[in-house]
Amino acid sequence: MSKQLLKTLALAIELAERRRDAASRALGQAQQRRVAAEQQLAQLSGYAQETEQRWESQARISALPELMLHHHRFMARLDEAIAMQRRAVAEQLRREEMARQALLQAELRVATLRQAVLRKEEAMAVVQTRRDQRQTDEMAAVRHALTRRQQAEEEEHGH
Repeated sequence: MSKQLLKTLALAIELAERRRDAASRALGQAQQRRVAAEQQLAQLSGYAQETEQRWESQARISALPELMLHHHRFMARLDEAIAMQRRAVAEQLRREEMARQALLQAELRVATLRQAVLRKEEAMAVVQTRRDQRQTDEMAAVRHALTRRQQAEEEEHGH
C-alpha cells in the first residue's frame, strides 16, 4: 500500500508541477500585458504634453476661436483616452496580482505534496529499519539457542 501511495503522490506532484508551470507562464504573460499597458499610457501622456506645448507656442502667435475650440475638444478626447488607459493599467495590475497569487498557491501545493512524500518515505524507512532489526534479533536468538543446545549436548556427551 505504501508504494502505491508513493506512486499516487508522485503523480499528484507531477500534475501540481504542471499547474505551477502554467501559473508561472500566466504570470509572465500578465506582467507583459501590464508593461505594454504602462508603455501605452506613457506614450499617450507624452503625446498629450507635447501637443499642449505645441499649442501653447502656436497660441501665442495666433489663437483663432475655432482652433481653440478644436484644440480643447481634441485634448478632452485625449484626456479620456489617458483615463481609459489608466483604468486598463489598473486592471492589468489586478490581473497580474491574481496570477501571482495563483502561482504562490501552486508552489505551495507542490511543496506540500513533496513534504508528504518525504514524511511517507521517512515512515517507510522507520518501518523497514524495525523490520530489519527484528529479523536480526530473531537470527541472533536462534543462533544463541543453537549454541546453547550444542553446548548442552557436548556437556551431556562429554561427561
